[in-house]
Amino acid sequence: MALRVHQFPCLSDNYGFLIQDEATGQAATIDTPDAGAILAELDKTGWTLSLILNTHWHPDHAGGNAEIQAATGARIIGPAEVRKIAPLDQAVFEGDVVELGETRFSVLEVGGHTLGHIAFYDAEDSIAFVGDTLFALGCGRMFEGQPDQMWASLQRLASLPEATTVYCAHEYTAANARFALSVDDDPAVAARAQEIFALRAEGRPTVPTTIGLERRTNPFLRAPLLAPKMGTRLGADHEAFAAVRAAKDSFKG
Repeated sequence: MALRVHQFPCLSDNYGFLIQDEATGQAATIDTPDAGAILAELDKTGWTLSLILNTHWHPDHAGGNAEIQAATGARIIGPAEVRKIAPLDQAVFEGDVVELGETRFSVLEVGGHTLGHIAFYDAEDSIAFVGDTLFALGCGRMFEGQPDQMWASLQRLASLPEATTVYCAHEYTAANARFALSVDDDPAVAARAQEIFALRAEGRPTVPTTIGLERRTNPFLRAPLLAPKMGTRLGADHEAFAAVRAAKDSFKG
């Protein structure tokens, strides 16, 4: 692999990601949930930070921009919406390419959680940093977008190759698994849920995941198949997704 990924927990349930292009040694942070934790991990690695790559504007993703930039001089790249709360040097959009040394990230617009949410996709290494759009067995709440937009964004990510490694920003998987079991009786879902519960009992992360695994077991990607169980008529796929999302929003398990 040309890209190294250093993953670590921060805040209550976020993950931080420091990445390094092996060919040049250039490094970046994916989002800035906790400036102190990121700078401490950066010191441990000995890497020199060149870029801050934001996926969206929420404070647990862009709140550390100013402090980290002041400490490192890193350039900040992300969606224009980041300027609501934090400094941003360059706004990027669908189809743009961000270079970290010899590693090239395609920018994918995956709005719905926030309207301007983006993902960074490294095709050569088959790695995607998806922020809060797609989670292991889950997806982000629609704080700003509508179901049709969020469904299209999830399908955009689901269209990536099955082997793509997916780094999502939160450790929500055990809760997502309990919900998945309540709406989907597929044996693959039950088997994955047990693996997740075992990992979390040992304090181990469930991130990263893969596109293939999410296609097979994520109830939000499987929403059209679950429509009868959700009590919805077989209409547009995004309507089935909306029913599953609404069920998760009210789930108490």
